[in-house]
Amino acid sequence: METLLEQIESGKLWQFPGGIHPPEQKFVSNQAGIGTLPLPEYLVLPLKQHIGANGQLLVNKGEHVLKGQVLTRPGTNWSLPIHAPTSGTITDIKPMPSAHPSAMPELSIILTPDGEDKWCQLTSRDSIEGLDNKALIDILHHAGIAGMGGAGFPTYVKADSAKQIEFLVVNGVECEPYITADDMLMREHAEEIIAGIEVMMSILSPQYTLVGIEDNKPQAVEAMRAAASHNDKILIRAIPTKYPSGGEKQLIKVLTSKEVPSGGIPADVGVLVQNVGTLYAVNEAVFKGKPLIERVVTVTGNTIHTPQNVWALLGSEVKHLLHSQGFTPVEDQRVIMGGPMMGFTLPTVRIPVVKTTNCILAPDNQELAVAGHEQACIRCSACADACPQTLLPQQLQWFAKGKEYDKLEEYNLFDCIECGACSYVCPSEIPLVQYYRVAKAEIREQKLEKVKAERAKERFEARKARLEREQEERQNRHKRPARTAPTKDKAKVSEALERVKNKRPEQSAVQAAIERAKAKKAEGDTSSLEPDNSAVALERAKRKEQARKYKEEKAQTGGDSAPKDAVAAAIARAKAKKAAKAAEETPAPEKQDSKKAAVAAAIARAKAKKAEQSEVTDSEDTAPKGSDPRKAAVAAAIARAKAKKAAKDSEDVQLQPDEPATETNAEPEDPRKAAVAAAVARAKAKKAAKAAEEAQQQPDEPAAKADAEPEDPRKAAVAAAIARAKAKKAAKAAEEAQQQPDEPAAEVEAEPEDPRKAAVAAAIARAKAKKAAKEAEEAQQQPDEPAAEVDAEPEDPRKAAVAAATARAKAKKAAKQAEGSGNTEEASPQTDSDTAQLSPEDKRKAAIKAAVARAKAKKQAQEQEGNDLS
Repeated sequence: METLLEQIESGKLWQFPGGIHPPEQKFVSNQAGIGTLPLPEYLVLPLKQHIGANGQLLVNKGEHVLKGQVLTRPGTNWSLPIHAPTSGTITDIKPMPSAHPSAMPELSIILTPDGEDKWCQLTSRDSIEGLDNKALIDILHHAGIAGMGGAGFPTYVKADSAKQIEFLVVNGVECEPYITADDMLMREHAEEIIAGIEVMMSILSPQYTLVGIEDNKPQAVEAMRAAASHNDKILIRAIPTKYPSGGEKQLIKVLTSKEVPSGGIPADVGVLVQNVGTLYAVNEAVFKGKPLIERVVTVTGNTIHTPQNVWALLGSEVKHLLHSQGFTPVEDQRVIMGGPMMGFTLPTVRIPVVKTTNCILAPDNQELAVAGHEQACIRCSACADACPQTLLPQQLQWFAKGKEYDKLEEYNLFDCIECGACSYVCPSEIPLVQYYRVAKAEIREQKLEKVKAERAKERFEARKARLEREQEERQNRHKRPARTAPTKDKAKVSEALERVKNKRPEQSAVQAAIERAKAKKAEGDTSSLEPDNSAVALERAKRKEQARKYKEEKAQTGGDSAPKDAVAAAIARAKAKKAAKAAEETPAPEKQDSKKAAVAAAIARAKAKKAEQSEVTDSEDTAPKGSDPRKAAVAAAIARAKAKKAAKDSEDVQLQPDEPATETNAEPEDPRKAAVAAAVARAKAKKAAKAAEEAQQQPDEPAAKADAEPEDPRKAAVAAAIARAKAKKAAKAAEEAQQQPDEPAAEVEAEPEDPRKAAVAAAIARAKAKKAAKEAEEAQQQPDEPAAEVDAEPEDPRKAAVAAATARAKAKKAAKQAEGSGNTEEASPQTDSDTAQLSPEDKRKAAIKAAVARAKAKKQAQEQEGNDLS
């Protein structure tokens, strides 16, 4: 059995699946040789004319350049430079329509020729001896050579393959109808093409170079065989005419029987494919030093007067090529860049020729019919039969419509070479290839976005790690390193500790235990290290026994005092409510302003409520469960005192607003006299309020004493006798005070002369006296409250009776004294009516004397009550 090499050497060919036989129409343009076009008015040079990234601009607007001068510097990612096709001036650098079905703008250089077509300095050579592979690849790179068969893949990338290349395949098939650029190039420049093949062979070192040419190009086959006759490693093969045998995967199958795996490249099977036009450009770059600035383009179609192949400068507009060959447009004229199978209709003829442009087709309406409207698929399977990649075009079209991109990749969408065979045979005129192109573009976009997102994530994580590292470094920078004490210092410290230990004659129990533990550890016996906790356990047991006894005593005493505490709390709350009620019912003077009265009443109510709340809280706090009954009584007394103090504050607030009112009603004849009178009135009002409050406090004291001393009845009798004696003494002092009214009169006679001021002062004094009498009457209602406290202690009824009698007697005496002062005040109106017949001077004197007498009487009563309390 023959090996693969033997089969290839014998000229055996293989077949690929699918394929079609459309009308060739090549005779239209291959009857004449390759022509030359005149210089256009301007050239549009896109920075990107290949697969890969753009180069970096080296020229500026307004700069003059020479033919072949480099305009961009190649960068990374398969970047190629572009060169000036002729000498001229850079008139502009701006986005221009691109050679794409969408004609999207791309950054382009606009060059205006100067007509001289002057070359820059070139480096030519006769042979490649002395040049290694790297030098040859650099020449191809800087010459800007890309695949000219239609894909535009950078040639230097293919030449720098890391895999071993077994066969170099040269594509001279040119299977698409109408296109004859490669055919004419092989006819006229076969020797240059063979020279370019030999350069690539020196770089790749393949076993054989296989040149595939369709058998419908016999002249090209003969010319190539003649040019390669001197090299037996170059094999020229004429293959059957069948579309798309020009695809690199199909050509590899035909010439070598090898199949490129799905998603792979020809280098994976040891094969590399180059177009004949690309190899011609390799020869020009290596031996003549010329960059890629022009190429052969087929200009054909029924609307072209002179269809033929021409040398077109890169950047020449399609319009320039058409008019140079006698273009006569028809109605609904179409211009196609490329062939009728894989080309695309141009949206405008202002599109430039680029490195991948091999044909400009301008057919009329009868020559190339316009595709009709898309119809429903009839499931005829003609598309699957014609597919050279054995795909399922119908299924791919459904997935593309539904945008099921995962399914498209699963069904090997990217194995499609976009040959158009499926669309050509479809009876429903479905543009299948257009669906595939759109789906491929969207999938690429998604993958690109995914890659960008992953890169952004990596950058974010790297930045986060860097910031954390810098923060940790900053924190560690401020930390002081731990200093290790030198050996000398450690020895000194140890000696000092030893001296201190030796000075102490007796060690504590804890220190002794520590020393014992250290001794045992030094001996190595760590199993019996148990601390001596007997003393600590004994102390803890004693504390627990004391706590238990205390709880038992507290439980025994808590049950008896609970009812008393509750009664005391209830009494305190009742007194607080009465104090609030008294503050609300206190009458305001007639001359008080209504707004001030409302404010004073509100303040009094707020203070009364506050006093009630504090009373309840104090009573609860001062009567804990299980407390002493004597302590509860003391707490109740304190609560009553607080409530009365709050009532006093509210009365002071109500009494003060009257003073300015009386002053404003007085005539402003003598301001000093008015001020003296107001001061006297305020002092009298404060003394009257204080006397009334102290009168209220008297009945509660015996009750508190009775609560606090319930043991001996003789003490209660003694206390009652003392109270009676004090009451008699107070009555006697009051009588003596009434007999001395004239003494201060002499002091006051020299004061005010105005009768109206005296009348006002007298009226204020009477109002305050009435208020004090009312407070005294209310105080009579409180002696019963301590009785409840006494009742709560049924131990000795005699003591309770004595205490109640004492309280009632004191209350009656206080009421009698208050009534006496009230009668004096009630008699004042009559005195005022009698004095109306006297002269104004006598009236003033009489009023002053009466006011002084009342003030002295109240003062004596207040002092007497204070003595009783003491």
